[in-house]
Amino acid sequence: MFHLGTTELVIIFVIVLLLFGVGRIGKIAGELGSGIRSFKEGLSGDKEDTR
Repeated sequence: MFHLGTTELVIIFVIVLLLFGVGRIGKIAGELGSGIRSFKEGLSGDKEDTR
């Protein structure tokens, strides 16, 4: 459907970087990573009790 090459991906990345800024992209990436980690833990069912 979408055939994006390296040049197009770089242009999209630069536009996103200009819109959001470096700090905000880092924060979003961190939140996305923690969300994926929580999702994987929920699927495995091996959640530790911290009590």
